[in-house]
Amino acid sequence: MLLVFVQKLNPRIPYVFKHICTRILGIEVNFTSVIEEFIAHTGPKISYGKQSMGNELFIQSHGLLTQQGIESVDFTVKEWEETKCFFSTSDKSALPFDIFAASFYLLSRYEEYLPHVKDAFDRYPASESIGVKENFLTQPVIDIWAYKFKRELVNTFPKLSFGPKNYTIHTLVETRQPYAYKQKGFFRSLIGYLSDLFRLRLPLILKRTKVIVGMAKDPNDIFEWLINVAKKNSAKLTVFFLLGEAINFEESINTRRQKFKMLIKFINDYKQVGLIFSRKALEEPELQKEEKERIEMITNRTLEGAMNAQYLVDLPNVYRNLVELEVQRDFTMVYQNAIGFRAGTCTPFLFYDLDFEIKTPLIIHPIATCTSAFLGKKEDEIQQSVDSLIASVKSVNGTFSMLFLNTDFSLRLKNRIWRTIFSEKLQEDTNEQYQ
Repeated sequence: MLLVFVQKLNPRIPYVFKHICTRILGIEVNFTSVIEEFIAHTGPKISYGKQSMGNELFIQSHGLLTQQGIESVDFTVKEWEETKCFFSTSDKSALPFDIFAASFYLLSRYEEYLPHVKDAFDRYPASESIGVKENFLTQPVIDIWAYKFKRELVNTFPKLSFGPKNYTIHTLVETRQPYAYKQKGFFRSLIGYLSDLFRLRLPLILKRTKVIVGMAKDPNDIFEWLINVAKKNSAKLTVFFLLGEAINFEESINTRRQKFKMLIKFINDYKQVGLIFSRKALEEPELQKEEKERIEMITNRTLEGAMNAQYLVDLPNVYRNLVELEVQRDFTMVYQNAIGFRAGTCTPFLFYDLDFEIKTPLIIHPIATCTSAFLGKKEDEIQQSVDSLIASVKSVNGTFSMLFLNTDFSLRLKNRIWRTIFSEKLQEDTNEQYQ
């Protein structure tokens, strides 16, 4: 156990210290504001504040963790060995940066509360983030900083024990369009035929017909292959389904059909099923509740993980609704068009509501990248980027998550790279653990 002395304890301090010390490094941590208790403690201990009290291991505070509310914060990002950091400290501090304040800034998504220009889908764009502007988005910087802190702890307290934490893989598959032609119903199929005919796409008319009459397999129906590959080992897989209104007509399907429900049950028998909350449901809490109840009726299980349509993270309202619905885990912490760690970590963390200054029970799962971020990239570039991301996560014993679409696995030449990455790179036997 590590004892931390602070002048005054508030919700921000234990929130970020427990992420770094407990979730990443496996150390139990306690806090005190009583000097006599701190002095009397014979075990490992550090002080966190503006000034040290003596010769103890001292981490100088920037001040962000003692503030309340949200206001613009000025700082300079600087090089720190193989990475970057901000909130510099003085020479008296054991670390050259206040990694706890910097981590809180990233974990709480502080920058997403500040005024910014939104993209066409009303989302916080990657281009606005400090990670992109300062070129450290592709590193799980919080985990890297934590291991630098661990180095100082080991040097000062050689007998301090750290809990086990292993590299894990959690692959995610977003299923917005489970079938290209099957299960569309008469009206949707008719519209599809007319659209192909209007554009003179005769080969697609033939393909649609073969699928509908049972002479060919639907190109989007890759689920049997997916499960056959995934069930050979312990690597975690979650497949997300959309039950609400689709964004466009092409992706729409009658989700109340029995065969669609049987598909969800099939996945649920082997791996985890998650829910994609429709864009309309994100604006109507009652509809969101209805979608959650529908998937729970199909799977006969309490919904554990969900993600939002179009990767919308409208802070703090979207996450507050998930807390209200008692959804345990969110899988939307990713940029659709940028590679890297949106919240600066590869370790699942709790959502901190900056408006209310409270830690919530909602677990946010950071995602390293989704396939749409590689649009226009060549196969060797994709492979190199994914290998680099995996290596960075492995180096800090984090959780590597990559988000695919089910259509990424259809038998097209351009999808060969995604099938290879999923079946070869992301099917290692890892010691599965849930943070």
